[in-house]
Amino acid sequence: MSTVRINKFFTEQGCCSRRAADRMIEEGRVRINGRVAILGDQVTDADVVTVDGHAVSRRPPLAYLAYHKPVGVTCTTESHVAGNIVHAVGYPERIFPIGRLDKDSSGLILLTNDGDIVNRILRAEFGHEREYVVTVDRPYPLSFLKHLEKGVLVLREKTRPCRTKKVEATTFRITLTEGRNRQIRRMCSAHGYRVVTLVRTRIMHIRLGDLPVGKWRHLTPKERDELLTAVGLRQETPGKDRVSARSGRAGATGKDSVLAESGRAGVMVTAS
Repeated sequence: MSTVRINKFFTEQGCCSRRAADRMIEEGRVRINGRVAILGDQVTDADVVTVDGHAVSRRPPLAYLAYHKPVGVTCTTESHVAGNIVHAVGYPERIFPIGRLDKDSSGLILLTNDGDIVNRILRAEFGHEREYVVTVDRPYPLSFLKHLEKGVLVLREKTRPCRTKKVEATTFRITLTEGRNRQIRRMCSAHGYRVVTLVRTRIMHIRLGDLPVGKWRHLTPKERDELLTAVGLRQETPGKDRVSARSGRAGATGKDSVLAESGRAGVMVTAS
């Protein structure tokens, strides 16, 4: 059974910073299994931690998954939809996809239970890259790729400039910093080409690599830390950072830092 210092326990649950936790402990407001906690106490998964008589419920560990989505899987959490991605992945905890990948496309998609990170990855103004390998229905000239790079009018709005690279006569790589609905297919269609296959191979620094179709893996610690850093959620002090990201209340202390922020940070404080 794993153990963790009591002040780190509070940050892991997204309640408050270690300093704020130490302050509550020094004030005698924290108990472990009914005993008044002291600085440096260790907490196990089986221990009950309370603040002012209210139990701090534990949230599931944050999960970050890379999944090689097959063609035919739909990126929805709706359980009634046949072939939904949550059922296809089969992860034991509740997770959701970060963004979408068309049902008739395959490749890399990220899934998580970390609600803080989603918009920071998806919002176009952040400019996070996504790379795809695309095969069209016939050979294309290099001018076709140049037109894609400059932007294409899609649904009355021009796409952002992008990067392309020729692979074969009918295949190319394209790197986007936005993700509109069926964007690549619409871009190609605007120039008279039909997409035959579309595979996403990279999201930011995370690559599909040799992950088999239909399989998933946890992000490596390095991938996870780079991801959190890239979107402004530092891993070093998750409780403090997550509170700051939501409401600017990283400086909150004492009871307010736990009770006021508990519902926002994925942690609940319930009556014991």
